[in-house]
Amino acid sequence: MPDIQITKAKANLWSKLGSRATYGMAVLELSKEYEDLVVLTADTSTSAGLDRFRKSCPEKHVEVGIAEQNMVGIAAGLASEGLRVLTSTFAPFQTMRCCEQIRVNLGYMQHPVRMVGLASGVVLGPLGYTHCCVEDLSVMRSIPNITVLSPADCSETAKATAAVLAHDGPVYMRLTGATNSPVVYAEDYDFEIGRAVRLRDGDDVTLIATGMMVHESLRAADLLCEHGIDAAVLDMHTIKPIDRAAIAAACRASRLIVTVEEHNVVGGLGAAVAEVVATLRGAPPQLVLGLPDSFGKPKDYAQILADAGLTAASICEKTRHALQIQ
Repeated sequence: MPDIQITKAKANLWSKLGSRATYGMAVLELSKEYEDLVVLTADTSTSAGLDRFRKSCPEKHVEVGIAEQNMVGIAAGLASEGLRVLTSTFAPFQTMRCCEQIRVNLGYMQHPVRMVGLASGVVLGPLGYTHCCVEDLSVMRSIPNITVLSPADCSETAKATAAVLAHDGPVYMRLTGATNSPVVYAEDYDFEIGRAVRLRDGDDVTLIATGMMVHESLRAADLLCEHGIDAAVLDMHTIKPIDRAAIAAACRASRLIVTVEEHNVVGGLGAAVAEVVATLRGAPPQLVLGLPDSFGKPKDYAQILADAGLTAASICEKTRHALQIQ
């Protein structure tokens, strides 16, 4: 399987560029390995970091314009003819605007289209909640046969892009964060769809995070250590199929499970983990941290996260409180 190797220099460069540009660079690199690759965009080749790919491989790029429903239909048709297809547009339009087409052509008919939701979460907060996307994990994981990914940083975005292209089936990959995003993976590692990455060991509590919240959870674990609380951290980059074995192991080892996501607290990572925890005898309590089940006002990205308690300090305090009231 073609892969992308991580080096410290690459990780730093990708971090400066952000997940969208990193995705575009990964596609350009992987296009050399896949003669059958076709990438569709909905007036978003620049936003997806795909301009170099579009100019270098014009025969592999299809611009459909602002017509996301048509994009999914065209992508399904190309995939049905044996081509390796990627689609890219902003997350709310990639998922909810064309949800019926995804359900029928990808979920039901199982055409292996790989969808990429750009700027998911609340990074586009200044533009308002029409452009934010806090529902996509819930929507996509509820459709049968769709694999759902949410990389932790730009390095994992590159690794996940390679895995998605090798995967035989429909996929949705959610990209979060802005430029100058924090680095979680500065060295190469094995990325496998459906297998969580254990980033830190701990015996008291396990923080299970996805997307950009993985870095905040690592920082929260450092703060918890200062209070004498030993916290493990799991990067749950695959929301569906969820890594049931990793969750079960965390429940056996911890007094508390904490899920952290840049997504509505309804139906996302927290719900996916809870569905597993509920089947385990003697499982510890679970604390679900995420965005509130409401639409907010336009605000700066960092301010929205702070208001929702999705900072390392807030994660630490809420975890400490949950442990104290057990």
